Amino acid sequence: MAVGELYSQYTRVWIPDPDEVWCSAELTKDYKEGEKSLQLRLEDESIREYPIDVQSNQLPFLRNPDILVGENDLTALSYLHEPAVLHNLKVRFLESNHIYTYCGIVLVAINPYEQLPIYGQDVIYAYSGQNMGDMDPHIFAVAEEAYKQMARDEKNQSIIVSGESGAGKTVSAKYAMRYFATVGGSASDTNIEEKVLASSPIMEAIGNAKTTRNDNSSRFGKYIQIGFDKRYHIIGANMRTYLLEKSRVVFQAEDERNYHIFYQLCAAASLPEFKELMLTCAEDFFYTSQGGDIRIEGIDDAEDFEKTRQAFTLLGVRESHQISIFKIIASILHLGNVEIQAERDGDSCSVSPQDEHLNSFCRLLGVEHSQMEHWLCHRKLVTTSETYVKTMSLQQVVNARNALAKHIYAQLFSWIVEHINKALYTPLKQHSFIGVLDIYGFETFEVNSFEQFCINYANEKLQQQFNSHVFKLEQEEYMKEEIPWTLIDFYDNQPCIDLIEAKLGILDLLDEECKVPKGTDQNWAQKLYDRHSGSQHFQKPRMSNTAFIVIHFADKVEYLSDGFLEKNRDTVYEEQINILKASKFPLVADLFHDDKDSVSATTTSGKGSSSKINIRSARPPLKASNKEHKRTVGHQFRTSLHLLMETLNATTPHYVRCIKPNDEKLPFHFDPKRAVQQLRACGVLETIRISAAGYPSRWTYHDFFNRYRVLVKKRELTSTDKKAICRSVLESLIKDPDKFQFGRTKIFFRAGQVAYLEKLRADRFRAATIMIQKTVRGWLQRVKYRRLKIAALTLQRYCRGHLARRLAEHLRRTRAAIVLQKQCRMWRARQAYQRVCGAAVVIQAFARGMFVRRIYQQILLEHKATILQKHLRGWMARRRFQRLRGAAIIIQCAFRMLKAKQELKALKIEARSAEHLKRLNVGMENKVVQLQRKIDDQNKEFKSLSEQLAVATSTHATEVEKLKKELAQYHQSQGGGGLRLQEEVENLRAELQRAHCERKVLEDTHTREKDELRKQVAVLEQENALLKDEKEQLNNQILCQAKDEFAQNSVKENLLMKKELEEERSRYQNLVKEYSRLEQRYDNLRDEMTIIKQTPGHRRNPSNQSSLESDSNYPSISTSEVGDTEDALQQVEDVGLEKAAMDMMVFLKLQKRVRELEQERKKLQVQLEKREQQDSRRVQVEQAKNDLDVDQDADLAYNSLKRQELESENKKLKNDLNELRKAVADQATQDNSSHCSPDGYSLLLNQLKLANEELEVRKEEVLILRTQIVSADQRRLTGRSTEPSINARTSWPNSEKHVDQEDAIEAYHGVCQTNRLLEAQLQAQGREHKAEVEALRAQVEALKEDLDRQQQTFCQTLLLSPEAQLEFGVRQELTRLTNDNLDLKELVEKLEKNERKLKKQLKIYMKKVQDLEAAQALAQSERRRHELNRQVTVQRKEKDFQGMLDYHREDEALLIRNLVTDLKPQMLTGSVPCLPAYILYMCIRHADYINDDLKVHSLLTSTINGIKRVLKKHNEDFEMTSFWLSNTCRLLHCLKQYSGDEGFMTQNTAKQNEHCLKNFDLTEYRQVLSDLSIQIYQQLIKIAEGVLQPMIVSAMLENESIQGLSGVKPTGYRKRSSSMVDGDNSYCLEAIIRQMNSFHTVMCDQGLDPEIILQVFKQLFYMINAVTLNNLLLRKDVCSWSTGMQLRYNISQLEEWLRGRNLQQSGAVQTLEPLIQAAQLLQLKKKTPEDAEAICSLCTSLSTQQIVKILNLYTPVNEFEERVTVAFIRTIQAQLQERNDPQQLLLDSKHMFPVLFPFNPSLLTMDSIHIPAYLNLEFLNEV
Repeated sequence: MAVGELYSQYTRVWIPDPDEVWCSAELTKDYKEGEKSLQLRLEDESIREYPIDVQSNQLPFLRNPDILVGENDLTALSYLHEPAVLHNLKVRFLESNHIYTYCGIVLVAINPYEQLPIYGQDVIYAYSGQNMGDMDPHIFAVAEEAYKQMARDEKNQSIIVSGESGAGKTVSAKYAMRYFATVGGSASDTNIEEKVLASSPIMEAIGNAKTTRNDNSSRFGKYIQIGFDKRYHIIGANMRTYLLEKSRVVFQAEDERNYHIFYQLCAAASLPEFKELMLTCAEDFFYTSQGGDIRIEGIDDAEDFEKTRQAFTLLGVRESHQISIFKIIASILHLGNVEIQAERDGDSCSVSPQDEHLNSFCRLLGVEHSQMEHWLCHRKLVTTSETYVKTMSLQQVVNARNALAKHIYAQLFSWIVEHINKALYTPLKQHSFIGVLDIYGFETFEVNSFEQFCINYANEKLQQQFNSHVFKLEQEEYMKEEIPWTLIDFYDNQPCIDLIEAKLGILDLLDEECKVPKGTDQNWAQKLYDRHSGSQHFQKPRMSNTAFIVIHFADKVEYLSDGFLEKNRDTVYEEQINILKASKFPLVADLFHDDKDSVSATTTSGKGSSSKINIRSARPPLKASNKEHKRTVGHQFRTSLHLLMETLNATTPHYVRCIKPNDEKLPFHFDPKRAVQQLRACGVLETIRISAAGYPSRWTYHDFFNRYRVLVKKRELTSTDKKAICRSVLESLIKDPDKFQFGRTKIFFRAGQVAYLEKLRADRFRAATIMIQKTVRGWLQRVKYRRLKIAALTLQRYCRGHLARRLAEHLRRTRAAIVLQKQCRMWRARQAYQRVCGAAVVIQAFARGMFVRRIYQQILLEHKATILQKHLRGWMARRRFQRLRGAAIIIQCAFRMLKAKQELKALKIEARSAEHLKRLNVGMENKVVQLQRKIDDQNKEFKSLSEQLAVATSTHATEVEKLKKELAQYHQSQGGGGLRLQEEVENLRAELQRAHCERKVLEDTHTREKDELRKQVAVLEQENALLKDEKEQLNNQILCQAKDEFAQNSVKENLLMKKELEEERSRYQNLVKEYSRLEQRYDNLRDEMTIIKQTPGHRRNPSNQSSLESDSNYPSISTSEVGDTEDALQQVEDVGLEKAAMDMMVFLKLQKRVRELEQERKKLQVQLEKREQQDSRRVQVEQAKNDLDVDQDADLAYNSLKRQELESENKKLKNDLNELRKAVADQATQDNSSHCSPDGYSLLLNQLKLANEELEVRKEEVLILRTQIVSADQRRLTGRSTEPSINARTSWPNSEKHVDQEDAIEAYHGVCQTNRLLEAQLQAQGREHKAEVEALRAQVEALKEDLDRQQQTFCQTLLLSPEAQLEFGVRQELTRLTNDNLDLKELVEKLEKNERKLKKQLKIYMKKVQDLEAAQALAQSERRRHELNRQVTVQRKEKDFQGMLDYHREDEALLIRNLVTDLKPQMLTGSVPCLPAYILYMCIRHADYINDDLKVHSLLTSTINGIKRVLKKHNEDFEMTSFWLSNTCRLLHCLKQYSGDEGFMTQNTAKQNEHCLKNFDLTEYRQVLSDLSIQIYQQLIKIAEGVLQPMIVSAMLENESIQGLSGVKPTGYRKRSSSMVDGDNSYCLEAIIRQMNSFHTVMCDQGLDPEIILQVFKQLFYMINAVTLNNLLLRKDVCSWSTGMQLRYNISQLEEWLRGRNLQQSGAVQTLEPLIQAAQLLQLKKKTPEDAEAICSLCTSLSTQQIVKILNLYTPVNEFEERVTVAFIRTIQAQLQERNDPQQLLLDSKHMFPVLFPFNPSLLTMDSIHIPAYLNLEFLNEV
């Protein structure tokens, strides 16, 4: 491929830029070799001429196609260079907010400086078990890869996290450890994973500090080894630390802090337990206030200190040791505040004895004050002859104090690390480990010192190891694919490492200079100049004699030698250390007693903890140059670094490179300069360079063929060998054979070749697009021409029509004018004629009127004469009639008088007779007696009144006399005043008269007003009555409205209660699940602890106890009892009188009714007893009249039968009353907690009404019976002879026969039972009819839907072109044939299965027939000899089987083994579903029948334990789990159906009601079985999910359901595992459907309730939705338009399957709604604000984060699609701000809906169940 082809017009390139590092430009014309410049157009449309060096011919870097930008793996880019890497990272970070990107084997992590929701438990579970290339880049993917390789290859792993300060190394390492702690949880109860995570806050507190670049910068390196056992559970951990920055303890730069623990301790100084530390705020201490601001925004030091203390406690550090640690830390702060005073001579100084900080320091460390005060300012010099004590200057004392503080903190740091390792240590054997290395990255500052030198030295070693590993992987890949390769030249930094660590290297010379007594930094620098001036990696600065430059792999670094010797020596005076060794506190003394060894405590601890791991170095370590220099810091660091490299070389490394995007810590802000600097430093670009040197682009043959088959010629597509096709295509397209290589499974390309192929593919598509556009445009023009031609013809036609219409209009108007003229002339002639005619008519009218009036006058005169004649003739006729009538009356009177006289005469004669007088005297005597009595009464009354009158007269007389005497006395006393008194009396009388008049007037007025008021009252009463009627109507309306409102409120409350019930059920089932998990865990521990264990037997308690203990802690059996009236009332009173007030009246009324009925019954019984006694006496007296007694016995039988029936009904009413009282009490109890009383009260009223009606009926029956008894007595007393037989015949039809009383009762009950059976049969037939009608309706609806769908499809097809119609028809036919094929396959499978079943049944029946024939033959041979036995056998067969099974107690274990433990579901094929459950219930029923509570308890306990053992043994067998779920549910339903509770007996037949339990209430055991059913259901779901989960992603997202729809994009080093065609993990949707068909068939065949089957598939479809959507949210390669189309198709297939299995009512389709909306989102247009509104209105089931994530991940499959712009995503976010969506990004795939087991009664009766012989249950006896 020539240069001119690559650098042609419109080609985009990268050119250097001072601000953006690299900027994009476009060539404006083709480049020709030899030209000195390129003509470029920049992105701002400016033109620029780019010069080219002719000698080197270095052209600018080419830019990748847009389709490759934003890839997950940088090695997938066609052009691999620095600008391409930088641009890809920038696009992913800023536009898609992706912080992780692969670069070959390296994970590049950019710090977002913002909390992202991508580290939750759901994300961990989503990455767990996935291959690294299957998901988007993530730290969890790297951790999963390390965990998987450790388990697969059984080799130790390492994760190396590096980067500069603030890049996020610590956070990345923390998340990696969190992943291991979650996925590889500890196998025991030690919770080692929690301890591993708890070490992080401690190490951050004592080893992290705030710097200018990072608020939580790790100032040390650490390597954590997490140990695993053979089952890959965490069993322990170990930590090694490297190069703690001790200088930070005594010095901090501006805007930096000391270690966090100092500030945390100062923040908690006010706590009571820290009073003795004498601490104040951090500003008061010198060691914590040098950096200025001591606070970090958003950080609470007190809260962090509490977390640190909790972590100490979790790791087992005692409280006393914690206090000692805090004392040592506080003593360091006090030591920094010790004031040192210089003496006048300047060579000595002193410390005041009263210095409170020194006192606190000595007190906290337990050392002597005087010694510490002395040796802080003096030092000891030891020579061969004597010892000197020398004073020190102020600067020397300050340095010694700071050195002591650093040494104390370093020792404390080592001690804490050592104790953390002890807490994480385990005595178990470690099988393998994963190490996490969190170490500082390459650093370069303005002033670089000893710390930066050591850090960069460590990075040189790590970079060397990294380069060699990358090179080795590249070569292994080439060898595996069997392609020729050559050694790749890569940068080897071994010379730089030798410069540092070799003999007479920088570190060796530093140690030598430290040994010199008066060695200085300047002398050491001079030695470096003399020794290494000729080295290519060492340079001397021009302007300095104390600095030197080392050329590292990343950059040149200038180091200032000042302070190197002091930091390398790390000098601490021995006298001070000896004082600390003599501390009275053991911890302080222990810190410094181990100071003999030169190697740090961290290194020793690392060696000790890794003693179980044998690690061999890849090459022999360098020998130390001088053994005497081991104590230097440089030597210690070199030794620990060698040990680290040995460990890393013995493991498989995984690399995480953390990048800091900007120095301002701004969220999602990208600084290209800083990013490029770090990319160069961390080795990412070196990885790119190594990859680019070989064949960086790799494609599988299948993916290459799918992507570039558009470049293949048509004749080549006929071949089936894809490898041959790929070879021929590449050889024809790329002429240079060195640009590609063919491997065994992949094709390898040089850099840029994929871009060239993409260009050819785009050109081919562009040519095809142009051809399509040309054809379409031509077709559009032809259509336009036809449209214009038709329009012209139409215009002509309309114009001609218009002219013709105008002519016709003119002709019509001319003709109309003529017609108008004719009509007008005719009208005028008619008007003249009408005027003449009208005048003639008027004249005629007047003339005729005159003649008529004359005739009328003549007739009127004649009529008046006629009237006069009429009246005269009438008067004369009346006169004559009156005369005749008077004469007739006179004659009648005379005749009647004659008759009266005759009759009077006869009466007089009769009155004189004696008989008449007698008749009169009969009445007169009575009247006389009455009158006499009346007279006597009146006389008595008169006497009494006379006496009263006499008494009143005498009393009045005495009063009058008395008044006269008083008046006389008064006259005498007044004398002359009498006249005046008389006048006054007269006046008073007059006033009295007036008062009487006024009173009369008032009385009249009052009477009138009273009458008026009465009238008004009557009117008001009428109005009141009307108002009452209106009020009643309004009350009725209000009641109706209230009922409606109450119904609505009750519906709402019911919904709320249902929701609460669902939540409670979910919580309860989660508890059951947790209980089963704990029980499983307990069993596992018990199996591990005990090798051989005997199962303990059940301990039986006496039967009178209330509970029976067992190993399962199951509840006891309580005998059901019915409380009496007083108990029920007491319950009501206990609940509360307020709630039961309204129900008490109902109770009392009902109780009164029952008492009345009871009294009536007692009276009736007494009468019957009397009658029976009388009858018995009459039988003794009249023995001869036996014939008549037959009728009496019949009557007695009838009456006694009626009495017994009434008594039974009375008992039933009593029971109903007691149950109602119980219900009221329970209702009142519920009313205290809820307000749903109206429903219960209405229910109670309905029940009471029914009871009252039944009481009335019974009363009438009692009255009828009483009348019959009375009439029978009367008939018996009259002594009738023939009538009794007649009456007996009428009352009792069979009175002629002797009827026994018991036979009559039995006959009556038989009739009743027959009626019930007939009613049950009618109801069953009605239900069957309804079911058939509903099934037919469903079929009709399905046919209607099918017809509508076909009509809709037909209508759509008509709108298409003929070719499209043909293609659509073929597609529809293929779909139909596919569905038919699947249905036929299922039918064939069912038929084969039924055939196998029938064969098995045939074998069984043949065996039964043979057994039966043998038994018959044996019976015939013995029939002659044992006739009696034969008859006995016949009698036993006649006895009915009552549906009970009996067994001996010792056979219980055999029953459980045959029926539960050893039973296989295949054995019961063809038998009754859930047969074991029915057999167990029949055994329970017999134990209940014989009232054996111990047997019931033992059987149920053994059954439940047996089921648990079976499920534990077959915990991955779906068929077995489904089998026992159906049987457990059926046993639970049987216990409910036959419990005797009326709520469960509504659908029972009379025969089934006979099978109810009589003695025991198994309610608590029903709860236990319900819990067991929940556990089995959860296990069933777990098994099904385990089977389906590996298929989901491949079938739903990766498999091409619609062939040729998806295009494959180039991928990098991380290949997707499922992209291989022949891979084992490739599944299609048909595999999922087949598996679900299998599940559905198994559950249906085993008789599982349909409601449970619906819930199972709802749960499975939710899991499919969650797994698919989570993978979609975590995979960029599947977020495309084509994937959306495939998802829509796959979802439609699943919906079709649900409809085919009649499972659409399960709610499974609703669980797929988020996935449906995600598929629609991938297919919708994503450009305008209207599109954003449509997306927001459509995606209601997706959260805002999920929508934004999908839009960020959306990837065009080819270059013709456009990416989703950032502005559009921001618009979506702005419109979705009002949503209150959860912060969780992924769906919880482990979520389980609460299961509900609805009551499903069985239609079978127990006596109809047959027990097969192959169950080996011969010891069961039918009862």
